[in-house]
Amino acid sequence: MKYRQILASFVLAIALFVFPLSAQAASSSSITRSAGDGLQSKDYSGQSLIGTEFTNVDLENANFSNADLRGVVFNGTVLEGVNLHGADFSNGIAYLARFKNADLSDAVLSEAMMLRSVFDNVDISGADFTNAVLDKTQVKKLCTKASGVNSKTGVGTRESLGCK
Repeated sequence: MKYRQILASFVLAIALFVFPLSAQAASSSSITRSAGDGLQSKDYSGQSLIGTEFTNVDLENANFSNADLRGVVFNGTVLEGVNLHGADFSNGIAYLARFKNADLSDAVLSEAMMLRSVFDNVDISGADFTNAVLDKTQVKKLCTKASGVNSKTGVGTRESLGCK
């Protein structure tokens, strides 16, 4: 299991350097800095935003609670004070994202690629990180406060992060 995560991280890192993520995906909606003014404190709760890309925008205090965020990309995005309680962010990408004072409780983050993202003072109780790829230092930090079981998947937060 640990080798697979390390290998997946290595392959993703190589792929990102060789084939950087483009600012616009052909099949997804995209919200960039020029179009993204006024996104702070916006309410996306309960919405289906599958495949949407948020690039270099400030989503401070935005509400994504119980939203369907499968495959969503947060690229270089500020997510301070964001509410992701109960959101499904499986198979999403959060690259160079800053989660600070964020609520990720009961969120499903399985298979998410979250490299080079920072998690400061976040609530991850009941969050499911199964097979998510995060920087090792961030996993260690999250393990210090990991608790609970996800209500949708039945997976414990500590187990999903691989905490010892």
